Amino acid sequence: MKTLAFAIGCLAAAATLGARPAQTAGAFAIGDCGAYGSAIDFPDAAQARAAALANCRGKCRVVATMRRNCAAFAVDGNNVCGPHGYATAARLAQAQNTALRLCFQYGGKDCLIRAWACDGAAR
Repeated sequence: MKTLAFAIGCLAAAATLGARPAQTAGAFAIGDCGAYGSAIDFPDAAQARAAALANCRGKCRVVATMRRNCAAFAVDGNNVCGPHGYATAARLAQAQNTALRLCFQYGGKDCLIRAWACDGAAR
């Protein structure tokens, strides 16, 4: 009887967890001199964009909205106010590689990943 009650309790908990809306929206914002803000696991893109802007210091703009993917932001380590690059991709490594490549392409000499974020099941 205890086993049956335990099983019913587990099923009820699983049903409750499954009934919650999937939180799969994220956003990435960048600003001057290496400023950034990110937000992940929000119910919708508008809330994620607002949160990313709120997490970014200074004058910032949203450069990526994410749904089960990753974003990366690269800056020149010797000049954080200079060349930079950002990208989104299904995998974190792809986003980071593209952000670095763009940073170098735009004139960076010592580019490095400043920030990254993955939303949902992406990694």
